[in-house]
Formats: sequence, C-alpha cells, structure tokens
Amino acid sequence: MSLRDHLIARIRQNGPMSIADYMAECLLHPTYGYYTTRDPLGAQGDFVTAPEISQMFGELIGLCLAQAWIDQGKPERFALAELGPGRGTLMADILRATKGVPGFHDAAQVVLLEASPVLRGLQAEALAGHAPDWIVQVGALPDLPLYLVANEFFDALPIRQFLRDGDGWRERLVGLEGDDLAFGLGARTVQPALTARFEDTRDGDLVELCAAAVPVATEIARRIRTHGGVGLIIDYGDWHSLGDTLQALKGHERTDPLANPGQADLTAHVDFELLAQAAQAAGCAHTRLTPQGVFLERLGITQRAQTLAGPLTGDALNMLVAAHRRLTHPEEMGNLFKVLGLYCKPAAPPPGLEP
Repeated sequence: MSLRDHLIARIRQNGPMSIADYMAECLLHPTYGYYTTRDPLGAQGDFVTAPEISQMFGELIGLCLAQAWIDQGKPERFALAELGPGRGTLMADILRATKGVPGFHDAAQVVLLEASPVLRGLQAEALAGHAPDWIVQVGALPDLPLYLVANEFFDALPIRQFLRDGDGWRERLVGLEGDDLAFGLGARTVQPALTARFEDTRDGDLVELCAAAVPVATEIARRIRTHGGVGLIIDYGDWHSLGDTLQALKGHERTDPLANPGQADLTAHVDFELLAQAAQAAGCAHTRLTPQGVFLERLGITQRAQTLAGPLTGDALNMLVAAHRRLTHPEEMGNLFKVLGLYCKPAAPPPGLEP
C-alpha cells in the first residue's frame, strides 16, 4: 500500500480531511512520511536550505548567538538548540565559528529537535564530538538559558486554510474526485480564531492558520522569559497571512501538492505576526521582522565573503559570489526569507535585529 492508497481509504471511511491532517500524514507518517523516510536536502534531494548554500550563513548565526550570550553575562550553562536541524550543517557551522569564543563551548549543551531517524543519523555524523541531545517536542528543552535557532522549521508545520464567505468561513479540505485526491470546501462555519481577519479580508479571500506554531512559539518565549537567552526564527513568509501559499517541491521543482503524497516536501509561508503575538502573550519581547539579506549584511556577510574570496579563483570564486547573492539579494532569498528575534527585556535584542 502507498500513502496515496492509505489517504484515499481514510477519506472514504471518514470523509474529507483538513489540509493540516493531510500535511501531517504526508510529512510524518511513520511508514510513508516524507521526513521520516529520507534525506530531502541537497542536489540529490528536493530542496536546499541556507546552511547548505554557504558556510557563511551558519558562521554568522553562531557569532550572533555567541554575542547574545556574552551580552547576557555568559551564563555558565545554557542550551544551544536548533529546531529541525536537517543534516546538522547549520549547527556544525555554528560550533566551528564559535570555537574561539572563550567559555562558549564549555557552557553549551547542544540540543536538537528532530523526529526523523534518517536525519538524526546524519546529524550525529556532522556533530561527532559534540554529544548532542535529541528531543521530539519543544517542551523537552532543558531548564537552562536558551540560545535557539529555527531555520525553515515553522514553514513545515501543518496549516489549515479558510475561505471567507460573508461573516463566516469555509474550510478548504482534501477529499476525492472519483479515485483522485482533490481540493474542496467544507460547510460555512464560525471560526473565532479568525475574527480579527474580517477587518482586512473580503469575500473569497483565503487565509491560513497554523495552530501548531502557537504552542511552539509560546514555549520558546516562556523559557527565554524564565531562564534568559534569545531565539532566532528564520523562514519564508511575512507579517500577515493572506492567500494560498501551500506548495510542494520535488526534485527542486514545484509540483501539485496532491500529486505525490509522501514523495514531495510540503510547506506554507509563515505568519510571523502569529508567532510574535504568541511570544508577547508569554511575556517575551520580539524584534522587528527583518529581511534575511538585511540581517546577514548587518552581521557582516559581505566582509566574510571578501575574506573567503581572497585565495579563490575560477569556479570556486564564482560559487562563493553566487552563494552570497542567493542568501542576500532581494530577488533571491534576501527578501523572501525573514528573521524574527525573541528576547526578554531589559536584555538587548539579538545582534543584527532591532526592537
């Protein structure tokens, strides 16, 4: 049986499912799930993340977190945590870049939130010698000051989609059209969580709601408020959700989200306003939402690129220039990806970000 067969059988028995349920099955089904059965990254996978594009990304994130640790008085023990660490490339670059920061490694307990056995194996190889601890939920983070990065983590959390219909909403669902999976709409309902969206939407507008993001952001903020630290959330999206952003990637190309269940990556743009509101409600401050390109330039990516370029020629130099452009240029990842920092006053915001 394939995941497609499993989903069709489930829909025939129980009726149409929410997009959130569909995403959860496609990404995390224990037997057929996309993340649980493969390494999705790199040229042989389906997508490439910023740490895989260039070491500069992870180096600057590492120095940002180390400076925040110094600014907060160098806590003797702290959790250096990453949510959704992929192959471990970002954390490996963070640790390499901070090796020369006195006391940082001695104080750090490396913690990785990862459910995939395949990716855990790759992370163990990348971080050999650093003895990371793995967890599967954010509530299992240690009770320590928290210096956390979540790069392309929230975009993979399941979303629900709602179409405005007068003073109510109709949920977009995954059902059947003959023997094929197909999108449809549920009955008109009241959605208290979307009450505020009547102010900025019209009939026919589609909005997305990621309920799973709220408890994660809340728990991160609660820990920073209680123990100190900072959080860096880096993802594609914007301050407000509007329109259909569900997408599937297979072989680095966009594909129909219903065409290859379990065989393609499914993501949606992050509603950073939702994360900021959750953090604020938990007593944590947040920075202004900042384009990734601006953030990396403030941290010195151009100077780092110039240093790395010194001995390079030919293809190696061209690859470095292309990586710098891809990470920072407004028409590449520079504007599409945003950075939100979490911190607790009177501490300063993370370097590169403004209150």
